Amino acid sequence: MAQKERDMIEIDLLKLVLVLWRKVWAIILAAIVVGAISFGVTYNFITPKYQASVKVYVNNSTNQVDTNSITSADIIASKDLVDTYIVTLKTRTTLNQVIQAAGLDYTYEELMEMITAASVNSTEVFEITVTSESAKEAALIANTIADIFPTRIAEIVENSSVRIVDYAIINETPVSPNYIKNIAVGAMVGAVFAMVLIFLQFILDNKIHSEDYLIENYKYPILAVIPDLNTASKQKYYKRKKNYYSNNAVAEKIDSTSGKAE
Repeated sequence: MAQKERDMIEIDLLKLVLVLWRKVWAIILAAIVVGAISFGVTYNFITPKYQASVKVYVNNSTNQVDTNSITSADIIASKDLVDTYIVTLKTRTTLNQVIQAAGLDYTYEELMEMITAASVNSTEVFEITVTSESAKEAALIANTIADIFPTRIAEIVENSSVRIVDYAIINETPVSPNYIKNIAVGAMVGAVFAMVLIFLQFILDNKIHSEDYLIENYKYPILAVIPDLNTASKQKYYKRKKNYYSNNAVAEKIDSTSGKAE
């Protein structure tokens, strides 16, 4: 019994695959339509955003005798200070100075959401990135931070300083939205949605489409089959079949008549 149930499940899966294959045009069409809708929504309703970055070197030389020598302890201390500098960068006092110097119309909270900072490859260099809806504004804010931040650090952290490794430039290439990703996600959603509809239609279909279903699921013999005359090809087939039997009947009648005459 278990083997029979497994066989029936395999047959159902095969039928489902065949149904999906027959409706592959609908799946592709749904993917194209939803992908196009995703592109339209992304293009018309999502504002592009731009980024600009500055790189800052953390200096923590406590050797006052020879300022030209940097020990491994200094490098380790500089790495540890990166997190402290990032916290200092995002304080209210620092960002309010940036807002005032750049003439920005942002609150402290709004500007903080636009700024990210992280160490570069776990070194004593960290990168400050500004994200804005304007490429020029992103570069302006990043460079204003680069101008203010060294003085701010010198006021807070003793025997430490920062040096600007690289200033920000205006980058007109948006970092978001990602058109290719959004279109791909939209196309995938459309294809999956179409397959789910086809699957539900397959599962909920309780019609008998062929005599094979009756033979496989019931023990009763099939006594007769009503032909489907809805399509033109089937009409021609049954018409030819009818003519064939009619011609054979006439021929048999003629043969029988000829035989009697003899």
